[in-house]
Amino acid sequence: MADHNDLGKLGEEKAQNYLQKKGYSIRHVNWRNRFEEIDIVAEKGEFLVIVEVKTRRNTLFGNPQDSVTLTKQRLLVNAAEAYIQAFNIDLECRFDIISVLISGEIVDIEHIERAFSPFD
Repeated sequence: MADHNDLGKLGEEKAQNYLQKKGYSIRHVNWRNRFEEIDIVAEKGEFLVIVEVKTRRNTLFGNPQDSVTLTKQRLLVNAAEAYIQAFNIDLECRFDIISVLISGEIVDIEHIERAFSPFD
């Protein structure tokens, strides 16, 4: 597996642990619809939380969350709609981004709640 894939997988594991410590219930990891994928589907309170995880080793090319483009946001919204239909979910949906910077043993996590909405 390529180094960037290993880094992404490690970032997703760190994000899952972070969310669980914050009281989120993880429903699915890497849930796939035909063309889209949701990194983490979680639940907390009255919210279904769709989480996009972005992991980097440094900010040389900007912060990880900056790579969640409008196109990526639209794909996540489409995937969330498919997930909600597939599992007959009756919760308000929220879109979060978790930015993970990993440098050696140092892990910095930034959780951006309500990072975007389907109406942006």
